[in-house]
Amino acid sequence: MKTIVTAAKLMLVMTLITGLAYPLLISVVAKIFFANKAMGSPILKNGVFIGSALIGQNFTGQRYFWPRPSVIDYNPLPSGGSNLGPTSAALKDIIAERRALLQAVYGKEKEIPNDLLFASASGLDPHISPEAARYQVDRIIKARDLDQLTKTSFLNLIDKYTESPILGLLGEPRVNVLKLNLALDSLAGVLK
Repeated sequence: MKTIVTAAKLMLVMTLITGLAYPLLISVVAKIFFANKAMGSPILKNGVFIGSALIGQNFTGQRYFWPRPSVIDYNPLPSGGSNLGPTSAALKDIIAERRALLQAVYGKEKEIPNDLLFASASGLDPHISPEAARYQVDRIIKARDLDQLTKTSFLNLIDKYTESPILGLLGEPRVNVLKLNLALDSLAGVLK
């Protein structure tokens, strides 16, 4: 009986520590030191919430940079990939369809960056590679009816919004599509 009482006391103490005290402490620390990230990294435009820097959005207009494909249509609730393996015929068909769509827009001469062909594991990746952003510049300039002299400005904008690997080691250089498109709207307003 003594063992059961001791175990019950230990369970109660550990439940209070790990189930209540620790989560509250971490929540307070996060809100104090990492307020923006703790609140979901919201992006506001004129005081209105338009998205999160952490969750990809589907931009389909010709005037904007397009994100990585998403198997879940950018819906954060069922977050996940397709789980199709490299030998999957279904995956090969999906990639062939994406390739055909991109080649219809850009032509067959330009090599398509992989992140415009393959969805991310979560389906919510808000980033593309700088190469994928540069790949799209000519289409955006044409859609916005701008002259080719603005191409340098667009390329500089991509460089400005390119994030380095974490700690210089983890990951690849990347560009947040939502932030880039907001900056693009601001830049295009100046260029017109």
